Amino acid sequence: MFQRLPEASDATRRARVDFTLDGAPAQGFTGDSVAAALLALGRDACRETAVSGMPRGPYCMMGVCFDCLVVIDGTGNRQGCMVRLRDGMVVETQAGKREIGR
Repeated sequence: MFQRLPEASDATRRARVDFTLDGAPAQGFTGDSVAAALLALGRDACRETAVSGMPRGPYCMMGVCFDCLVVIDGTGNRQGCMVRLRDGMVVETQAGKREIGR
């Protein structure tokens, strides 16, 4: 559903960023937020709700709705839309609520 504009993926304009998504290698571009990179990779959902387990994905892309919560480098409840993607980052889908101490 979401696609990058052709000029946005032009390698001469923006460098590729390698990261890990749910244990698999993935790529985004310099300047992408984590949520934007996930959407560009075709990932609609980045978390499951704590009560019903329903999938949720980025909605507002400006830090208001909290639907883009992911685990980044071992820390849960991070808003993917507010965190810039960086090389070597480890991103995981968040299942339910974040456990205390993690």
